[in-house]
Amino acid sequence: MSEAKLIQAVELVGELDDPALLVLDATAFLRREIEGGPYVVESGRRSFDERHIPGAVFADIPGELSDPDSPFRFTVPTPNYFARAIGALGVGDGVHVVVYAQESPMWATRLWWLLRYFGFSDVRVLDGGLAAWMAAGLDVTSKVRLPRARTFIPSTRSELLATKRDVVDILAGEPACLLNALPTKAFRGEGPGSYSRPGRIPGSLSIPSADVLDPSTGRFRDHEWLASTLQVATKSEVPVVAYCGGGISATLDIFALSLVGRDDVRLYDGSLTEWSADPTLPLVVD
Repeated sequence: MSEAKLIQAVELVGELDDPALLVLDATAFLRREIEGGPYVVESGRRSFDERHIPGAVFADIPGELSDPDSPFRFTVPTPNYFARAIGALGVGDGVHVVVYAQESPMWATRLWWLLRYFGFSDVRVLDGGLAAWMAAGLDVTSKVRLPRARTFIPSTRSELLATKRDVVDILAGEPACLLNALPTKAFRGEGPGSYSRPGRIPGSLSIPSADVLDPSTGRFRDHEWLASTLQVATKSEVPVVAYCGGGISATLDIFALSLVGRDDVRLYDGSLTEWSADPTLPLVVD
């Protein structure tokens, strides 16, 4: 796997004294009363305040790093808005970043994707997140570091983002490979739904984001497994677009694909939250 994108806990601990290193905790929680049903978004700030990697700074994806004016959660913000928010956390020239989450790594890969989308490539994901850090016997702290604000100059990579119009064009015949990162039941439209309507966008292939992780460790599966399982996308000669419910878990698939060499996958940021809210757009259920 690419060392430029993934870092292990035992490697990170050796870099903590590097003054150019910035570690960002991107934790958030989706609280559900029933599996697969509607969820409430909970900030990870309180959990971060209780314990985090020494020197880490909290990055609030559902709040400070999403568009405050969008009708949908987690929407990519404007370049200037993101630049102010991420710069306030200390991201800028001369800094290299490691991102992690305390539970689901999709929040870390979402921040990895956001930084990459806005032109910042010196970012790695901590494999296994805080759980792997603690499993290695490494220290955590409740001491909160005040970030040193920096100037972040965005350079938007629009080729990494797909809009609803783009997906409509795909259904009309524009060549593309659509990947659905939701669990298999949600892909089929089974069980309680989290969105306006159940189902998947016609023509989608199922690659549940949880499958790219080892369930016993929460770490990414090995290169051979990923390359074999994701070859439907890596071998595709047409553009690949990944989506999920709200543009978060699909970044796990996108990150996994980047580990095996497919760096051009686009994220449909609005995903099913936006798509299902439009009754004129088709969804398929089994």
